[in-house]
Amino acid sequence: MTVVRGLWRLERVLLLVLVGGALSLAAACGDDEGTATTARVETLAGAVSIDGSSTVFPVSEAVSEEFSKLHRDVRVTVGVSGTGGGFQKFCAGETDISDASRPIRDSEREACAEAGIDFIELRVGLDGLAVVANPDADWMTDITLEELHTLWGPEAEETITRWNQVRASWPDEEITLFGPDVDSGTFDFFTEEVNGEAKASRADYTNSADDNVLVIGISGSTGASGYFGYAYYVENRDKLRIVPVDGVIPSDETVGDGSYPLARPLYIYVATPSLAKPQVREYVRYYLSDEGIPLVSDVGYTNIPMDELEKARATLEAAIAGVS
Repeated sequence: MTVVRGLWRLERVLLLVLVGGALSLAAACGDDEGTATTARVETLAGAVSIDGSSTVFPVSEAVSEEFSKLHRDVRVTVGVSGTGGGFQKFCAGETDISDASRPIRDSEREACAEAGIDFIELRVGLDGLAVVANPDADWMTDITLEELHTLWGPEAEETITRWNQVRASWPDEEITLFGPDVDSGTFDFFTEEVNGEAKASRADYTNSADDNVLVIGISGSTGASGYFGYAYYVENRDKLRIVPVDGVIPSDETVGDGSYPLARPLYIYVATPSLAKPQVREYVRYYLSDEGIPLVSDVGYTNIPMDELEKARATLEAAIAGVS
């Protein structure tokens, strides 16, 4: 009986070892279809350099924080130079990824080409520009695109200085304006949509690449108004008044269906040569994964449709295959 029990124990140990090995092999192999949709956990090290849009910054920062929990030996830096400033660094080969709140311009594309920087464009989310005002401006219940042009057009500089010049029923109070700097993709998008030409704007306003500076300025100045990404309004809704544009307030629904007049796409641009670095390609995979992409809505923006996300994943995998 002792010999039989001993053999039975030995057989059970061998069975457990075989089953465990099979499960480990299956987990290691996985399936090719799942590689773009779930995060890969492997030993990685090195750096990932990102710069660009202050609007996309909260998304990239959130993705970086979660990615770093999985890969503690990877150092991800996320800078905020504005979309234009980010492209300058990107096309000079200084960064792996450029955050952008507008599509790359022809001049920037040419600069990248001259420097030998190939890249892929990935749309990662949607955003609505929030027009906001000081919380005491309870008279500003809405504004039209035409009134925004009256307020922000180049011809308004040192001419439109009182709120009753924008709408006769508004008070005879001094206008104080805050907005993004001229390197910002937010500035480019707003001026093109409101004034009909990118970068066409009055210059007599307080500008900053730091949206927190704009929040502090608007919330602390009587008769103040300005604009920036909707996510920053969400973070500071207790300090600001949201102003509907043409009767529509930005939200996931109105941004997603295009009914909000100031809705725009959010991008990351990835340098193709950087995808040869394991830490960069796995970071971008994580960004588009089922774990990473929900962070877009977590920080206050709107997710892209699933079919578009699948196309972005396919674009990424094709680019990775091209440098492997």
